[in-house]
Amino acid sequence: MTATILAWHVHGSWMSSFVQGPHRYLIPHDPRLGAWALGRCGRPWPAGAEEIAPQALADEHVDIVVAQRPRELDLARRWLGRTPGTDVPLIYVEHNTPSGHAATTRHPLADRDDLTLVHVTEFNRLMWDNGHTPVRVLTHGVLDPGYLYTGELARAATIVNEPVRRWRVTGTDLLAELSDVTPVDVFGIDTDHVHTAVQRPREQVCGRGDLRQDTLHAELARRRVFVHTPRWTSLGLSVLEAMHLGMPVVAVGATEAATAIPPEAGVVSTDLSVLGAALRRYVREPDLAHLTGKAGRDWAQAHFGIDQFVDRWNALLAEHLDGGRP
Repeated sequence: MTATILAWHVHGSWMSSFVQGPHRYLIPHDPRLGAWALGRCGRPWPAGAEEIAPQALADEHVDIVVAQRPRELDLARRWLGRTPGTDVPLIYVEHNTPSGHAATTRHPLADRDDLTLVHVTEFNRLMWDNGHTPVRVLTHGVLDPGYLYTGELARAATIVNEPVRRWRVTGTDLLAELSDVTPVDVFGIDTDHVHTAVQRPREQVCGRGDLRQDTLHAELARRRVFVHTPRWTSLGLSVLEAMHLGMPVVAVGATEAATAIPPEAGVVSTDLSVLGAALRRYVREPDLAHLTGKAGRDWAQAHFGIDQFVDRWNALLAEHLDGGRP
């Protein structure tokens, strides 16, 4: 069963996986609307991912709306001339952990019976108060960049967008102590001055900038180990990509990391001394790093592969299209 889906480009990595299915994906595009109609942004997505002007949506047959931000429900109603959840099936994808108190924050779409709320991790479902809204968990899947790992550089790599502004949330402050064990290269948006913020020499904590994905993957794979520092986040797709590349992973044991990264794929802990010791060992023992990275790649392919992701979404979409919201 194929469908015509209205969906917004919000998180580029997730959308890159979502549009790999057999469907027609209508992606609003209007430069005047900024983040509310980004279109494809030049990404090399399949032909089924089509940019469309918002004003043209009223003339399109849309089978289902997949929203990711509360305002999109109102935009869909205005642009389609139909009410999502009433006139057209509605799925809402929640990518994030609660921004308020983890145990008591109610989801903005809690206690609704006109949609299905999809969380991307079991941790997210656990932390949000979803009320009686029907909930599913559809875990991530990423496109396999291939086994590119060489580990030729005795350095760690991490990916953090806006590491200085987001600071403790992304665990940027932890890079100071971890980089005392081994130098860390930080890839992502606004990383140029991260060494100044953590008060370490640039050679020790080096911002590498926001690279194109294929270049990023190649550069990551040259580093000996991948380190993941966020304290509060949904499962970072960068971790799954690093595992697919064949990199061993050292990660702060917060949110979904402990279930996403098995012991054979790396080290997960809330103890900085344990994380530092793991970094030191992988840097000093390249053979161990290679073996650990290969085990992580096997795990990632089995649990976070693109085919499984597409199958999970196809099954959920079919339920909605076959008889409305399940």
